[in-house]
Amino acid sequence: MKAEIKTSRVSARISPSVYDTLAEASEIMGATLNQFLVQAALEKAHAIIEHENKIRISKKSAEHLFELIENPPKANPKLTKAMKRYKQDL
Repeated sequence: MKAEIKTSRVSARISPSVYDTLAEASEIMGATLNQFLVQAALEKAHAIIEHENKIRISKKSAEHLFELIENPPKANPKLTKAMKRYKQDL
């Protein structure tokens, strides 16, 4: 039994010059116009999502860093020992 593949349709109205440019590019790539459009749109979508995630992660990391600076955790025994050794070496 074959699994049924569901698809959705996307359409756009474009000027003849834009169509000609896209058609030429798809021919160069050896793809149909639809294949070319889907692949180009998908690449752009991935780039936008990746960029947005980097910004969000960076913002989240920065907020975490500022929180640690403003409210540092208590020193654990290893850190306390290391600070004592450091002060003795000065």
